[in-house]
Amino acid sequence: MPFEQHYLAGLDLRGRRVLVVGGGTVAQRRLPRLIASGAVVDLVSPSVTPAVQGMVDAGELTWHERRFETGDVEGAWYVVACTSDIEVNAQIGEEATSQRVFCVRADIAVEGTAVTPATGMHDGMLIGVLAGGEHRRSASVRDGLVAALRDGRIADQAAPPVGVALVGGGPGDPELITVQGKRLLAHADVVVADRLAPRELLEELPAHVEVVDAAKIPYGRAATQEFINQTLVDRAKEGKFVVRLKGGDPYVFGRGFEELLACAEAGIPVTVVPGVTSAFGVPALAGVPVTHRGVAHEVVVVSGHVAPDDPRSLVDWPAIARLQGTVVLMMAVERAGAFATALMEGRPGSTPVAVIQEGSTASQRVYRSTLDSLGADVKAWEVRPPAIIVVGPVAGIAPANS
Repeated sequence: MPFEQHYLAGLDLRGRRVLVVGGGTVAQRRLPRLIASGAVVDLVSPSVTPAVQGMVDAGELTWHERRFETGDVEGAWYVVACTSDIEVNAQIGEEATSQRVFCVRADIAVEGTAVTPATGMHDGMLIGVLAGGEHRRSASVRDGLVAALRDGRIADQAAPPVGVALVGGGPGDPELITVQGKRLLAHADVVVADRLAPRELLEELPAHVEVVDAAKIPYGRAATQEFINQTLVDRAKEGKFVVRLKGGDPYVFGRGFEELLACAEAGIPVTVVPGVTSAFGVPALAGVPVTHRGVAHEVVVVSGHVAPDDPRSLVDWPAIARLQGTVVLMMAVERAGAFATALMEGRPGSTPVAVIQEGSTASQRVYRSTLDSLGADVKAWEVRPPAIIVVGPVAGIAPANS
């Protein structure tokens, strides 16, 4: 087994010139970290991949569209040789060595004067692993370290978060919460949880964590928004870190911004963690793309909280009906027939509709209908919330093997 003899150090490359020679897939992998470090990147290569071209077009680096030439290393603090030509890489390495500039050889790592570790990010930390050139080993150890930090198996002595975090838990499957959301949940002293937030995540909480039920049962009992806002503020003022765990995304019909405003007014710092919105995630898991080339060029998400003829409605239903793309209705089960009638003012009754109940969970049910039958079908199928209703041509397409 090779002995790792490199000296692992962090380089401050901000504002300093870095030379990358080669514009292929290796450069494509290495460039983002260099750009993120603040380095001034010069790329020398006759051609580049489309992804690298995108970095050039965005002004993130300077591309010199030619082969490597003697003198290119001059003024560089760090060099990455990643061409497909071993002889050119060797030439780059020799010139870098002569100028006492560290050089990474992407083709033959041991021939370079520096090596790139397998790296990963966790809560602002950059973790690097070297394994004597055994890339799979270093990558697997890196992955294990990052995973252990994220789920708390390795203690992280960073200062605990403060205030309130508005965390989108996704459509219901606990696997669909974001990495940041899961990490903040692990630090919580108090969790104020929606009914539609992933319930299994609450079971994983330590015994000392206070769980506050903020359920809003459709057509039934519901915690008032005032109670939720006051709970967030009061617990945070007690010095506790509060996670407001919500289903879907906090800002997609989730009243998340109301909660942020209440906290801001009380001087409570807030961290917002977006989530996978049910409006798009649930149809995707049910095999319904909300957009599809040649089928739908727009998608509109509409709240079904109030009926089309309700004076409180802010929706321009005639305009929505005239659209040809996709309409995603949320919280619309009770009034499905009324919404279908409103949409048929501009769409044929044969327009396909998909209804997904309890999407992403073990209880998921998917029903197919049309606008002219939707109201009756929802009653016949005894559809209950939570359910997403997708209207438009995309609801009528499906994979051949489905």
